[in-house]
Amino acid sequence: MLNISGIHEGFVLDHIKAGESLRIYHDLKLDKLDCTVAIIKNAKSNKMGKKDIIKVECPVEALDLDILGFIDHNITVNVIQGDTIVEKKILSLPKQVKNVIKCKNPRCITSIEQELDQIFVLTDEEKEVYRCKYCEEKYSNSSRNKKK
Repeated sequence: MLNISGIHEGFVLDHIKAGESLRIYHDLKLDKLDCTVAIIKNAKSNKMGKKDIIKVECPVEALDLDILGFIDHNITVNVIQGDTIVEKKILSLPKQVKNVIKCKNPRCITSIEQELDQIFVLTDEEKEVYRCKYCEEKYSNSSRNKKK
């Protein structure tokens, strides 16, 4: 039996699609934080069959909820303080994401001006479609979740 101890203060990302935890680890830049991180892959789940879980022992302010909501808004964020869950954060698709998606349009101003922020705006919440703020190049979030 695998035993991973609880955390005193931090957060637990639960209900991550099986196999997605390492991508989320890098997208959230958890490797850049000086904190304890436990990644549990392919844990049994009654609801999902298999799931991944990430436990992070550091203040929840270090977590970018917009990026996490963009990656998968079905992930549950449990905030831990004093060894107990004090809050469950519900994620939603962010209205705008900055420097998460790179515009693929070679004529976009962001291809020429390298220091310009890559900003995408949510244009269709139901289909999870984002468009570049500058050239309106389409990016579908649902296709990203199906990759790998």
